[in-house]
Amino acid sequence: MTLSWKLVIDSRNAPALADFWAEALGYEVENPGALIEQLLTAGHIGEEAIAEHRGRKTFRGYAAIRHPDDPFDETSGIGRGRRLLFQDVPEDKTGKNRLHLDIHAEPGGLDALVARLETLGATRVSEVDKGPAGHWWVLRDPEGNEFCAA
Repeated sequence: MTLSWKLVIDSRNAPALADFWAEALGYEVENPGALIEQLLTAGHIGEEAIAEHRGRKTFRGYAAIRHPDDPFDETSGIGRGRRLLFQDVPEDKTGKNRLHLDIHAEPGGLDALVARLETLGATRVSEVDKGPAGHWWVLRDPEGNEFCAA
């Protein structure tokens, strides 16, 4: 049996980090607005659970992105495929990631990919060149999470 999953990433500003990764990956930021309205109307949540980001209501401390070609629930806006969920936590990042994303460039496009990621807020950490075994850059997203561009 195949299981559904999502990758959850701790953050300090979930909506801003979701914006970065949506642009970096070509994903869409999920819009939970309809679900939020239903929950507010039914009295299941209060206004304190809601924030606004870029003119849309979101759940305070959470934001998610999904692949634009994957299915999603029309009522909730929640993706049913390749998905990243960002959740705010009180502590700062303190060590190296034990899990990271690799973003793959088109053939010959590594320099352009890294430059584009930098314009979005990524920073270069180190270049790794293993000759025929691979060439990639280690970068950090705006909150310091490591990832690779290859």
